[in-house]
Amino acid sequence: MAMKRVATSAIRAFNSSGIPSSSSIFTRELHATPGSKKIVGVFYKANEYASMNPNFLGCVENALGIRDWLESQGHQYIVTPDKEGPDCELEKHIPDLHVLITTPFHPAYVTAERIKKAKNLQLLLTAGIGSDHIDLKAAADAGLTVAEVTGSNTVSVAEDELMRILILVRNFLPGYHQVITGDWNVAAIAHRAYDLEGKTVGTVGAGRIGKLLLQRLKPFNCNLLYHDRLKMDPELESQLGAKFEEDLDAMLPKCDIIVINTPLTEKTKGMFNKEKIAKLKKGVLIVNNARGAIMDTQAVADACSSGHIAGYSGDVWYPQPAPKDHPWRYMPNQAMTPHISGTTIDAQLRYAAGTKDMLERYFKGEDFPPQNYIVKDGELASQYR
Repeated sequence: MAMKRVATSAIRAFNSSGIPSSSSIFTRELHATPGSKKIVGVFYKANEYASMNPNFLGCVENALGIRDWLESQGHQYIVTPDKEGPDCELEKHIPDLHVLITTPFHPAYVTAERIKKAKNLQLLLTAGIGSDHIDLKAAADAGLTVAEVTGSNTVSVAEDELMRILILVRNFLPGYHQVITGDWNVAAIAHRAYDLEGKTVGTVGAGRIGKLLLQRLKPFNCNLLYHDRLKMDPELESQLGAKFEEDLDAMLPKCDIIVINTPLTEKTKGMFNKEKIAKLKKGVLIVNNARGAIMDTQAVADACSSGHIAGYSGDVWYPQPAPKDHPWRYMPNQAMTPHISGTTIDAQLRYAAGTKDMLERYFKGEDFPPQNYIVKDGELASQYR
């Protein structure tokens, strides 16, 4: 028999998360009906690397480490890397799946069309952080629940951002390439290598990852700025040594280094276009581990080619995986990688455990930790509005 959530409990959870409740929309309630649930996971394929580390859980082969647990309870668990096109493996399961688990690292784009086809779908889980690969408005309109493992890879991404800043500032990659090609030309590296100390670093967005980055930058004695929709309390600002900049357009030209830490929303999509980039300091360095679509792809490539952007590094692209002819692969002064910052082994252990916890709660008809909700009862979390 269906176990419906108690209304007062749901309202209390939403009030604590800052997400308003709504009684005007039909919701596909989370419940634990008897019988098998069909759960589909979309992950990247690890091939020979899957067996090299028993904690490498975020791949198709190891499937978050939850297969035995799910199947022992009678549920069907299907995993695939095949997510694109009308004949892909994922598309075959859309009509009758109950839960879809995706990741930002190998995103299955959950469009309004797919949501419409998914008549049994109740729950969309992101194993990691960042659910912009889902059409969140369509999910809200359909009464679906969307949740992610908040905090699971914040440390991983913040550490990676700091690494990328240092790689760009110290002009590391040309030196590395000299070594592997048999060259030795110190001048070719040193003419544009700098210290991080004394530079102005601004983060666009200062949520969990942005705050951790500022914390890690403080010992480098930088001038730290941040722009966010919410100002930190004075004590935290003092601890981090960061100054709030309410006006983004006023902050950006001050920065030697800009780090993107804002979610991808309708407001931030294409935010860094040709016009905004032109207003940045000539020779600026940019690190973007947030989302590729926040940047105008060609505008970034052109600015790197002209030298207006002296260095660009990140692990996020649009679309993902990046096609072979993506201009960021070939533009100068870049230190790009595939989407790896949030999928360290430590992060995988955290987001695998968080995914299992939410599935367990789903089977029992219990609420998730409030901070994990991205869409609940037809309402989007505040950062996505």
